[in-house]
Amino acid sequence: MAKRVCLLLAALLTVAATLDAQDAKTALRTVSTAMGEDNVRSIQYSGKGWIRPVGQSFNPNDDWPNLDMTAYTRTIDYNAKTSLENLTRSQGRNARRGGGGIPLTADQQQISAVNGNYAWNVQGNTVAPAPQAAEQRQLEIWLTPHGFLKAAAQAKDLKMTTVMLDGAKTKFLSFTMGKYRLNGQITPENLIERVQTWIPNPVLGDMMLEIRYTDYKDFGGVKFPTVLHSHQGIGRGTLGHNFMQVDVANAQINPNVAALTVPDAVRQATVPSVRTESQKLANGVWLIAGGSHNSVAIEFRDFMTVIEAPQNEARSLAVIAEIEKLVPNKPIRYVVNTHHHFDHSGGLRTYTVQGATLVTHQVNREFYEKYLLDPGPRTLEPDLLSSLNPWFAQNRVPPVETVNEKYVISDDARTLDLFLVQGLNHSAGMLVAYLPAEKILINADLYSPPAAGAQPPSMPTESMTALYRNIQRLKLDVAQHVPIHGVVGTHADFLKVVAQSGNQERRRVD
Repeated sequence: MAKRVCLLLAALLTVAATLDAQDAKTALRTVSTAMGEDNVRSIQYSGKGWIRPVGQSFNPNDDWPNLDMTAYTRTIDYNAKTSLENLTRSQGRNARRGGGGIPLTADQQQISAVNGNYAWNVQGNTVAPAPQAAEQRQLEIWLTPHGFLKAAAQAKDLKMTTVMLDGAKTKFLSFTMGKYRLNGQITPENLIERVQTWIPNPVLGDMMLEIRYTDYKDFGGVKFPTVLHSHQGIGRGTLGHNFMQVDVANAQINPNVAALTVPDAVRQATVPSVRTESQKLANGVWLIAGGSHNSVAIEFRDFMTVIEAPQNEARSLAVIAEIEKLVPNKPIRYVVNTHHHFDHSGGLRTYTVQGATLVTHQVNREFYEKYLLDPGPRTLEPDLLSSLNPWFAQNRVPPVETVNEKYVISDDARTLDLFLVQGLNHSAGMLVAYLPAEKILINADLYSPPAAGAQPPSMPTESMTALYRNIQRLKLDVAQHVPIHGVVGTHADFLKVVAQSGNQERRRVD
């Protein structure tokens, strides 16, 4: 009897699943017909709007900093799985605060491309392979309204769900593409209004990515939105900060454009391995370079301190391994974070697993404790902190020590001073690290000495000027500048660059 009941229950569940799948396919066919999806093989749309660099806010609780987008064009071939995006960023009248290149001294053109598993960027005549970006750029093709419908038609797990949203019954189509889950909201007019998914991020983990499509118009018998508004999430359960908006002026269906060919250099490129190159700066002080971002290792009598944990866990693990070679058997007690921008904080979680105390400015504490150091699951890209949970539940993560104006790490052999940089537009709570005995000043994003043979800047940036004023305010005796980006330089060379500002002012007076 029990066996027959189980068989009957299994049969009923199978029938219910079949009906749900049929309902989803019926809904998909209705939406595809309404939007003219069957007639779309490729599309090119253009317009303008605004764009905001993710993870580069002035304050960790602010929205991403805004830039004008004076031109935007994107061409997608759904059959060939290619996308070419061309946009121009402009400072405009937006606030000159935050990272991501702000303030822009001139308009910047950004060209990004993907063809199957190959991705690259173009700047002028230079092609830069970007193999690590191919997966997400492919995902973005299927987040477009007609791309979502085409991907849904191929999905084996397509489902339709009806929920109450803003007081009205709303339908969602959902399916998976590899490790990604896609949800598409359907309007009463059978149009795709919103597409959501989650993407991996070293700081936030599974980060929400949402695009809202509104103000549809007819372009050659095909419905396409004229407002594309994107968010990227600040944490689980939130819709996130504003990321980009494109106000579409024109859309061409199946345009006559050249096929997107993969350059030979891109076809041969692979994801670069993480490298470390250590340079001794003084006794017990090393620059750990080898990539786009540096760290600095400082030896104390019984422990180590690391300045900066940039990018991601892979970078942090490589730096930690290099430090263990340089100074075996000394624990890393402190990891100092200069500021909250994602490219400078993405590797911090890894040090907490090693028992290191995180030292950062007090403005970052709430954001770090709530989001960065959350030991909860990260399904898209698990790391050590999430994988070893509950051993590293929230109350067992090493503490966060905060800086107001000054913080000192010392023993009877060495002193490291951390200072707040005042009057800076790049990031609230920016810290510099200073070794008084060695006369070494460590900074992030404020001043990068030119490489050997390269021309120094003709004029100092706002950040260079702010750094100079803080050196004067704090009466720091500096011999070497050690940047988180770039190579080591002398203070004399720094003063030559800063002096150009004074010369320019004198020329204006004359």
